[in-house]
Amino acid sequence: MAATTASTLPSGAVVADGGDGLDAEELTRLRRDFPVLSRTLGDLPLVYLDSAATSQRPFAVLDAEREFLERSNAAVHRGAHTLAEESTDAYEGARAAVAAFVGRDADELVFTRNATEGVNVVAMALTDPASPLALREGDEVVVTEMEHHANLVPWQRACARTGAVLRWAGVTDEGRLDLAGLDAVLGPRTRVLAFAHASNVLGTLNPVPALVERARAVGALTLLDACQSVPHLDVDLGALGVDLAVFSGHKMLGPNGIGCLAGRREVLAELPPVITGGSMVEKVTMEATTFREPPQRFEAGTPPVSQAVGLHAAVRYLRAVGMDRVAAHEHVLAARLLDGLSRVAGVRVLGPTTAEDRVAAVSFALDGVHPHDVGQVLDAAGIAVRVGHHCAQPVHRRFGVTASTRASAHLYTIPDEVDVFLDALDGVRAYFGRA
Repeated sequence: MAATTASTLPSGAVVADGGDGLDAEELTRLRRDFPVLSRTLGDLPLVYLDSAATSQRPFAVLDAEREFLERSNAAVHRGAHTLAEESTDAYEGARAAVAAFVGRDADELVFTRNATEGVNVVAMALTDPASPLALREGDEVVVTEMEHHANLVPWQRACARTGAVLRWAGVTDEGRLDLAGLDAVLGPRTRVLAFAHASNVLGTLNPVPALVERARAVGALTLLDACQSVPHLDVDLGALGVDLAVFSGHKMLGPNGIGCLAGRREVLAELPPVITGGSMVEKVTMEATTFREPPQRFEAGTPPVSQAVGLHAAVRYLRAVGMDRVAAHEHVLAARLLDGLSRVAGVRVLGPTTAEDRVAAVSFALDGVHPHDVGQVLDAAGIAVRVGHHCAQPVHRRFGVTASTRASAHLYTIPDEVDVFLDALDGVRAYFGRA
């Protein structure tokens, strides 16, 4: 195999140079690892282009979780018997591996139910007046117009509870973050800048280092929604400089029911717990309770142990493939999708129309045809895409639509599937008499 070199994009993501991704033979072998990809719908092969919603799981992940449950299932941090020790070792080993995958130390990674919970933990912690980082009346939280609801609604609630003010930066007609607009809303009262690394609707990769620099200049915390970047790019949160970040296991070949909140230890240390109970306490009397240090402080109750084991297996799988090669492969797919969509009559792409500084999640509107109708016709052809507002109504409103159709790829997607999708889409307008 030829050696690869890598480049760092303005987004802070690392991609392989020269298009050195995954060749056809490697993809054929790799796809055999994913049992669902051999499924047929009727007599049609499944074409799965909904990976931005959730990824498929390889045998390695399915087997790891099942083997743990069959052999070592026990409560973690609670027993001295063999199974309890095996379970605890597996859980903490997963934490260390996942943390290293994104450039953090083990004590800087909190396991959550999902990324949404991670944002809520931070936002609600900042409403606690006891926190040195607490939001106060008149403080400002800045988000962007392209955010998933999970990185918007919690901040609306936090501001409503504290008297802080929510401000936001807009999006350009090309689907990029309006940096001049961001500069206009950042100021001395800004306490938090929360933004997506990659938009789940537009596919846009935001320039993380530049945004972190702006936030630091005004003394604001940064929270990065990395759900659409960690599964697809070589992401080093330490190098990016963000204070806090969230991502979900199920989008990166891992199980449902587990996500991560990764943060600098000195920031996590200043956040009070939001959910309380067992496991996260140090000392409890009838009068008062003291809490453990992070990350355990934020992991009340029985944690998702088997899911953590599965996520560890997913990280091993992604490392074995190589995230620089995954990024290069998906860059080719994004270019193929965008080029093909530009040739389909009536299609309007939401977001950047070239593959530079974007991921392979492409949303579009088809003139005269509702996205749900597009999705149903494609489903009849064996093609799975996402339709609706993708939990991001404001950015759809920004582009004058209420919903869109989204095709999104992952490392197991092959160019032929993109072509099958484009051919089927080409016939949708004719099907509805819009040709």
